[in-house]
Amino acid sequence: MIPRHVGVVGAGPAGLAAAHAALAAGARVTLIDAAEQPGGQYHRMLPEAYAAERPERLQHGWQEFERRRRQVLTHPRCSWLPETSVWALERHEANPGPAAPATPAAPAGPGGPTDTTGPTDAIGPADPTGRPPRVHLLCGGPADGSGRVRRTLDVDALVLATGAHDRVLPFPGWQLPGVFTAGAAQALAKGERVVVGERVVVAGSGPFLLPVAASLLEAGSTVLEVLEANTAGTVARGWGSRPWELAAQLGKAPELADHSAAMARHRVPYRLGRAVVEARGEGRVEEVVTARLRPDWSVVDGSERTVPVDALCIGHGFSPQLELPVAAGCALHDGRGRPGNGNGTGTGTGTGTGTGTGEFVLVDDEQRTSVPGVFAAGEVTGIAGAPAARAEGAVAGWSAAGGDRSARALRVLRRSRDQGRAFARRLARAHPIGAGWPGWLRTDTVVCRCEETDFGALCAAFGSEAEASPRVVKLGTRAGLGPCQARICGPTVSELRDRLGARPGAGPIPGHRGGPGGEDRAGDGPCERSAEGLPAATPHRRPIAQPLRLGELAASPAPWGAAPPDTAPDATPGTPDIAVPDAAPDTTSATATGATPGTAPDATTPGTAERTDPTDPSEESTS
Repeated sequence: MIPRHVGVVGAGPAGLAAAHAALAAGARVTLIDAAEQPGGQYHRMLPEAYAAERPERLQHGWQEFERRRRQVLTHPRCSWLPETSVWALERHEANPGPAAPATPAAPAGPGGPTDTTGPTDAIGPADPTGRPPRVHLLCGGPADGSGRVRRTLDVDALVLATGAHDRVLPFPGWQLPGVFTAGAAQALAKGERVVVGERVVVAGSGPFLLPVAASLLEAGSTVLEVLEANTAGTVARGWGSRPWELAAQLGKAPELADHSAAMARHRVPYRLGRAVVEARGEGRVEEVVTARLRPDWSVVDGSERTVPVDALCIGHGFSPQLELPVAAGCALHDGRGRPGNGNGTGTGTGTGTGTGTGEFVLVDDEQRTSVPGVFAAGEVTGIAGAPAARAEGAVAGWSAAGGDRSARALRVLRRSRDQGRAFARRLARAHPIGAGWPGWLRTDTVVCRCEETDFGALCAAFGSEAEASPRVVKLGTRAGLGPCQARICGPTVSELRDRLGARPGAGPIPGHRGGPGGEDRAGDGPCERSAEGLPAATPHRRPIAQPLRLGELAASPAPWGAAPPDTAPDATPGTPDIAVPDAAPDTTSATATGATPGTAPDATTPGTAERTDPTDPSEESTS
């Protein structure tokens, strides 16, 4: 019997767990990632050329990750495609248009927008014979390299675990050299041992600021201060509500303790209710202006102070990478289980979004999307941390491989996933994006860094309904037409458009620094009316999801390799071992030497201090 072929896009915590579980279920797996090594941002590794003697110093949960990585990459039924970009998904003729999801009965339990009690096809068709889209690949090198080869990949099931990237709100001077996203600064420190500067300020919102500061300190930077924009009252209310629920997240305590201890050793202050509202310098950042904020993030007049720096690291939460789910036709939700509005910002602080708002892929209890044969896991379904991402990935991989839906370990994984989503809702309450941040902007503040489109140009475009539709704004102001293709500025432009509305003379919201006043017209922006035959404009719709050269586009693609010889779905050396702790051995548990196909994916009780399970959710996520 030929095993099912599962394609997994993304090799971070969710993708690696999905590949691991699919192999355990007897499937053949093709694991794809643009990086040289699996792990994503959370488990970012030093290049092999560095020959690191103690890589575990840069990682939390290194031993479990390394064991899972080794089991997946050395498995005879796994094909690992590093430095490979998925630049397009091609829907089959039988599935040409966007899928129309059924409305979930209610966001059930801590899982938020999924229906955790209904049938598995509550959101979309669950037909295992459904054909997922064809995957178009560029193989053989980094995105800016040469000699890449076009390939196509057809699979029986596709798991999308593409993760998220930093969201950064604009402010005067944020385009200066020396201003980094928090994730980029951490990636350089962890993955290259490169520091972004000697005197650094880390600012923004959310607990991700702590590991970023710790990574910079460990790499040799002097971190002057860490600034959390939300006030002490907001943070305390978010984390202090129903504190007993945090017992499920005790596994995060050692990581938090490590970051806090690093900051204490280096005497780095952590200031609440304060943000960077301007960066200044000639040719690069030389100083930043910080200010005290109200709970809505409006600036308290007279609280500004100047801090000399040579680097600034900023992060205001994360935005999911939705290009491929949108290309596949997957339905989205706005963070509270409601259908997405397509503008990339959502309508409020949504469930599972962490800091910020946004849209996410709608999935059911088995991580199925609204498209047959397509599953989603990790931060594309909600910013819930690495523990929930690993649990989602294991459920998605097991389901995609056709594993036994009644497997006992799945209940543990689903509980871990749902606890992670409940944690994400708490995170969103403790570290929300305040509505007053546009008050930091001036007329000449750059909003789109690629095309240097400023706030004044956007305000002028938003002044009339005829010019305020997303496509007209993009063409008229060029915001979103640069190399990043609106990945950074797209959600910001959409949010500003919704807040400013589309009336003659529309101006900045109250508190706007250096410009005319105006009413806060949140939600008054015109609805996008799609031209016949065209999909609605969103920041996530990119038919070409990744950059490629014209020569690469013109080249004829070849199918990715022939399938390996038929492999009977019996246990093979290197098959991931499965363990269900605190349970008597039975036919659903693995032996110490390996798993048999049909064995449930890894599961364990969340929050335990000692774990032997490679998919145990116990660490917090980065992008």
